[in-house]
Amino acid sequence: MRKGVFILNLLKGKTLRSLRTPRLIFGLPFWVAGIGFVALFLWGSAMVYAQEALEDRPTPSSVDEVITPLERSYEKEPPREEPAKPIHPFLKDQRLDLNLRTYFLSKDKTDNSMSEAWAIGGALRYKSGYLYDFFGVGAAVYTSQPLYAPEERDGTLLLKPGQEGYTVLGQIYGEIKFLPDNVFRFYRQEYNTPYINKNDFRMTPNTFEGYSFHGAFGGKDGAPGLNYGAGYITKIKERNSDEFVWMSRDAGANVDRGVASVGLNYSQGPFSIGAIDYYSDDIINIFYTEGKLVFKVNKDLGFFFSAQYTDQRSVGSDLLKGYGFSTNQFGIKGEMSYRRGILTLAYTIADKGADLQNPWSSYPGYTSVQVQDFNRAGENAFLTKLSYEFTNLGLPGLTAYGLWVHGWNRVDPITKASVKQEDEYDLDLQWRPQIKILKGLWFRTRYAYIDQSDGGPSQSDFRIIVNYDLPIL
Repeated sequence: MRKGVFILNLLKGKTLRSLRTPRLIFGLPFWVAGIGFVALFLWGSAMVYAQEALEDRPTPSSVDEVITPLERSYEKEPPREEPAKPIHPFLKDQRLDLNLRTYFLSKDKTDNSMSEAWAIGGALRYKSGYLYDFFGVGAAVYTSQPLYAPEERDGTLLLKPGQEGYTVLGQIYGEIKFLPDNVFRFYRQEYNTPYINKNDFRMTPNTFEGYSFHGAFGGKDGAPGLNYGAGYITKIKERNSDEFVWMSRDAGANVDRGVASVGLNYSQGPFSIGAIDYYSDDIINIFYTEGKLVFKVNKDLGFFFSAQYTDQRSVGSDLLKGYGFSTNQFGIKGEMSYRRGILTLAYTIADKGADLQNPWSSYPGYTSVQVQDFNRAGENAFLTKLSYEFTNLGLPGLTAYGLWVHGWNRVDPITKASVKQEDEYDLDLQWRPQIKILKGLWFRTRYAYIDQSDGGPSQSDFRIIVNYDLPIL
């Protein structure tokens, strides 16, 4: 009913007069670009496809396209077409991308209140090539500004607290390449590991200050390969913030601490196994490992199997919670693809010692979905999901999925008393136009419903996202 009133008022011209005035001193270029984007869209100007910015990638149509949380740590950017004339690699390989995004989110809270906002913004990203095949630089500016943002409906994470807009230099870094596929990067940057990642499910991603090294050896054409990395991350900018704070303070401890991490992943053809560890002195240690196997029967039928394990525990002076704790979670997942459809089944079980923590990222568990992570003390969860890509029905670029997660056996981590179990039902529809004039556009709508047992309060979560990527250089 509230959504209907909002849309009706918008059509009558009433809603826009009541909107908050966005702070556009630094966000103005994105508004101008957004107006230009609408004009280009309406007049049908030719657009070139670029990699989509949202971390929640396209719905896969085959098990060959399924990516595990650990594999995301070592993904490479796709190459651009070579220029017609030879130029210096520093310029030839440079990239400048404009991402425009608008996002509407409305969700109910358990206290019968509501969070709701409609925002516009995006990112401008630059990455150079390598000077003397040795040194490169990169930067990114992000912004999110309110279009519809009632003060009493804060909490969507599309905007700063108080429904305020923001603009921030989220990335500015240097890179030193020692060997092919071996790079050291320093200062403000993105990470995309299981427990420290972009968490790019709103308007702008998490970014970090720190130092990292990543490298690769072998792995071409199905040969054995090893990906490895290490780093020390000092600060984080949360996805709806314009400030960088110490990793420990963002987690909830009143001290200044960073996080050290080291990981590797071994692969050979369709098989891979790897692990990564995160350590923050006096705060927490998180260990994560996973393995996967892909088996193709023929071009239409394939199978994907994977398993994951997380161990978390307090360390040193136990400053995160003020007392010692330890917990773990184990998960398995199986997927079967057939003619652009995928059936997914997954199961996770958490230890009763404590709720699992993910203070710096989205959660990598197999039963983590649109709203709930199903990673609380003692919680068991089972997921079933069916997705389909509609090319075979004459609708290329259109994908949809529906899923159900059932959670049970959750307990209070302190008293060990039983807590209400939950079910979540999600629907997702995406369209990425494949005609040349609309390349780079991504339309998406999502809906989630969370139902608690024994008459507990239910919740709903509705989202509409339009994303457009334009490569400028």
